[in-house]
Amino acid sequence: MVWLYYNWTNVEEGWMTELYAPDRATGNDFGRRVTRAPRLSDQVAEAMLEEILGRNLRPGDILPSERELAERYEVSRTVVREAVRSLGARGMVQARVGRGLTVARVEPSAVSASMRLYLHGTGDIPYRKIHQVRMSIEVQIAGYAAEQADDDEISELRRISAQLRVPPDDIDQPAVADVEFHRQLALMTHNELFLIMLDSISDVMLEIRRAMFERADAVRVACREHDRVARAVAARDAGAARDAMRRHLEKADRDWAAMSAAARVAAPAS
Repeated sequence: MVWLYYNWTNVEEGWMTELYAPDRATGNDFGRRVTRAPRLSDQVAEAMLEEILGRNLRPGDILPSERELAERYEVSRTVVREAVRSLGARGMVQARVGRGLTVARVEPSAVSASMRLYLHGTGDIPYRKIHQVRMSIEVQIAGYAAEQADDDEISELRRISAQLRVPPDDIDQPAVADVEFHRQLALMTHNELFLIMLDSISDVMLEIRRAMFERADAVRVACREHDRVARAVAARDAGAARDAMRRHLEKADRDWAAMSAAARVAAPAS
């Protein structure tokens, strides 16, 4: 006979009931699994978000009251408050005096900030993954910038590119100018989604550029390659802009690989 056991559960705290059986060979029931289900407030928050998206609600639209939400989801008002706080922290809803709960306008900066938090929380992201993302979007960004940019935006791109030619006081100066150059190209596409995606990895890119610019001649090479991209964009040549950006990113990838290999060789054996 095999006895079946169950773990106690508390849905409010997010613990989930689970059946388990002892090992047939040893009869040992030690090491039972305990799984974590989403907290009830998280479930309500996700249900509210699905309603907002499913009903195509717009910023400023009024949501049901706390009492109505508690009745609709058959939970306590405390759970609803926690769910609302969670959505508010994510910039999805707003609680205003006199208006109640409304759908918030999600700013692009909030989306990028969430992605940056994810990257920091994940730990070290392999450079290869960052490079794949950049190759996927930045080559196209350069082409769209050539097609969409106005004269003022091109002048600003040239100004940022020229900053790399200024003798730096420290490594941060060219690193920031480098990241800003790529951000300006995203702005020039007039497509905010490109800017959101690029901003989300800007912190990682800044650290990479700081490391790369420690190498002799790295800033001069980056300046030359940025100028090549800027000239193609100014000439409204989308094909040349994409090609210049592709070559720039491929060169950066080779340089990073060489730097990483040199660091491994120089590292003392453990």
